[in-house]
Amino acid sequence: MKKKLVWIASGTIIAILIGLIAAGNYFYNVAINRSQESVDLHGGGESVTAAKLLSEEEEQRKLEEILAWTEKQKFELVELESKDGLKLKARFLKNANPSGKAVILAHGYKGNSEQMPGITKFYYEQGYDILKPDARGHGLSEGDYIGYGWHDRKDYVQWSKFLAEEARADTIFLHGFSMGAATVLMASGEKLPDQVKGIIADSGYTTVLEELSHQLKYLYNLPSFPVMQVTSVITNIRAGYTFAEASALDSVAKNKVPLFIIHGDNDALVPTEMGIRIFEKAKSVKELWIVPGAGHTEAYTIAEKEYQEKLKSFWTKATGK
Repeated sequence: MKKKLVWIASGTIIAILIGLIAAGNYFYNVAINRSQESVDLHGGGESVTAAKLLSEEEEQRKLEEILAWTEKQKFELVELESKDGLKLKARFLKNANPSGKAVILAHGYKGNSEQMPGITKFYYEQGYDILKPDARGHGLSEGDYIGYGWHDRKDYVQWSKFLAEEARADTIFLHGFSMGAATVLMASGEKLPDQVKGIIADSGYTTVLEELSHQLKYLYNLPSFPVMQVTSVITNIRAGYTFAEASALDSVAKNKVPLFIIHGDNDALVPTEMGIRIFEKAKSVKELWIVPGAGHTEAYTIAEKEYQEKLKSFWTKATGK
């Protein structure tokens, strides 16, 4: 009888382990493995505030204006090799009236460098050169996994050096949205070139573990433990990083450049409290703007003029000019 119970217990444990490994591989393939398929994330839809902001005619006119401007620009495709041997691509737009200022714009999860046309146009009109990288595992860049900003942080150090050395920029800002915000926050903890004067993070998450656990809860109604821990182990084996180490919180604690945190108060994809916690953890000169009525990365849509004025103010404070 005792032997039988041991066999039953052993079989149960083995079955659970097999199930957890299968679940971990499933979530790795859904969330980490490179894929062109889009993913429906919790909180990723348009908010009521954003939907009501402009009439369809106004929205269409504005979009057409931005796209017409974008089509006229001559973006150059530039490339660098990452420290681990990946060919990374970016779109670079040299300003017709060079000022020595440049910005790196970081896209979000499953995005690419062709996105963010509105903020691209605004920066260009302020005299900035624009660099828009495809994150590893995205767009034209190599990489068979998504790093959620962790390995990408070192890529952004290299892109910053590219702007400083090749484009001769003396003033550089990093500005990211969602995963791109987490990327620039994680990069803030690295040794960036002296030309980097500030970092703007719009809707960034605290850690990969917390963000994926948040999505797991709402999309699958599953607790974080132990699925996320198993998936993290699989990610470490296959992609070389763990969810817990991929932390914007730890990075901003080491950051020395001015930091501007932007977050919508209706953000269900990356909870607003994450932005507040990042701000609280930062040790550098910092600013926090919680945007009323804004969902995920909607601040620029909902409060465009105020967003632009706050950016100008931040640039001035960060550079002293």
